[in-house]
Amino acid sequence: MSVGGRVEVFCETAHDSSQRKKILIIDDDIDFLKILRVYLQDDYKVSIVNSGQIAMEILPQVEPDLILLDYMMPDMNGAALLKTIRNRVETENIPVFFLTGKTDGEIVKECLAENPLGYIVKPIAKAALLKKLQEFFGK
Repeated sequence: MSVGGRVEVFCETAHDSSQRKKILIIDDDIDFLKILRVYLQDDYKVSIVNSGQIAMEILPQVEPDLILLDYMMPDMNGAALLKTIRNRVETENIPVFFLTGKTDGEIVKECLAENPLGYIVKPIAKAALLKKLQEFFGK
């Protein structure tokens, strides 16, 4: 998101001492991030960020159990971000699901080439998203 020629960064990290699983959501749509946080905050520690660059900076502190990643973002697309995540020893094993509205065959192939655990098409209903996460975490 650009404001007066500069990029506006949005990042909120969860601070919670419980044993809930930690999810990092990376998407440039701040409203969508806030909706997902509301969907998930009762069951998970949710951190949200609207920039791939900032996501890479906070990953060591957040230590998520799962990343939900959008494809279309202004600073780098989701496939490039996942490649960056996989190329760093400290983040290479973090599970990633794409959560994106992109269904174009070439984009899907580009994303799947980076070996995410899944590809979820948005919009997704709260119940469907919670079910996918519960299946992933084995609840």
